Amino acid sequence: MTAKFKLLTAFAAFLALAACSLPRGAALQSEVLSESQAESPTFQVVPVTRENIPGILAWSAHSGYGHYHWPATSNGSTSSMIRTGDRIDVTIWDSQDNSLITNPGQRFTKIENLEVDGNGSIYLPYVNKVGVRGLTTSGARAKIQSRLEPIVPSAQVQLSLQQGRDHSIDVVGGVNKPGAYPMPSRNYKILNVISDAGGIPSAMRNPQVRLLRGSKTYEISADRLFEDGSKNALMHPRDTVIVEPDERAFTTLGASGTENLIYFPKDEVMALEAMSLMGGIADLRADPKGVLVLREYAAEHLSHSGPGPDMQQVVFTFDLTSADGLFAAKKFPIHPDDTVLATESPVNAVQTVFSLVGSVFGLTASAANLAR
Repeated sequence: MTAKFKLLTAFAAFLALAACSLPRGAALQSEVLSESQAESPTFQVVPVTRENIPGILAWSAHSGYGHYHWPATSNGSTSSMIRTGDRIDVTIWDSQDNSLITNPGQRFTKIENLEVDGNGSIYLPYVNKVGVRGLTTSGARAKIQSRLEPIVPSAQVQLSLQQGRDHSIDVVGGVNKPGAYPMPSRNYKILNVISDAGGIPSAMRNPQVRLLRGSKTYEISADRLFEDGSKNALMHPRDTVIVEPDERAFTTLGASGTENLIYFPKDEVMALEAMSLMGGIADLRADPKGVLVLREYAAEHLSHSGPGPDMQQVVFTFDLTSADGLFAAKKFPIHPDDTVLATESPVNAVQTVFSLVGSVFGLTASAANLAR
């Protein structure tokens, strides 16, 4: 009996030590949130429910997340406007036998590759400089012909335009055929540019379309651009278009199907969708009442400047065992750089203890048998 008692005492001590440091894949919710009960916690805990979702969404709107600044569509002229750097070919027809502008036996003369200078003019023999910048090709033709009339009354003018770099759109990436695309008219729009550039590769992750115009940058997802005609923005000369995969991501940790950095597959990802993207929560390990979203807000978004959190660091908690918690998770938007943590179930720790207890008693019985 003495040997059994000593063995049991030794195993009991071992069990107590093991219970303090059980092997786990994630923290318990109580461990993560323990500091919130301190006198001066460094983070705010917010249980997410259907009742407080509208207020939390106001925080998101206040932080500026999810708002893309993009020019609305408009219409321009279907004709091109001549700009500095464009090149013009002028053909002048004259039926007179002794014309000043044609060689003997010819009925026309052609003056090619006239560049529109910094003053917006081109040079023509007999009429000197003619200002054409800001005119359409038909307007420039009429102006040149009117200048020629006092010299060659019977002259007829033809004009063709080759647009320069100042009249093109640069598409620098994210399409099948990047390059510089001349504007065929002043009614050239973003969808025309993307189409002319060969379209966006289908394998690109949630492509984002960025428009650089002067000192301003606009951005929109390709999905929104394609589905909403009001976003088909009119192009300006020297605009630059860049198409890139969505680089926004959130981190998943804990008792889930995967621990990883997960990129946004679409514009908005809700908490319930995030849990699906992370492979769900582990059935035998996770605490369905302890799914947490850790987020950090900028200082200017705190509640003293409008609707917002009380602290910069906020832990949102979800109870997935109730309909209220599930509906709330379905409407809660995940932000870039959020961390979604599936905490360990406290039941799992108890089960581990029971498993250890069973092992102890099994070993104790074997030791007792050996002692006898």
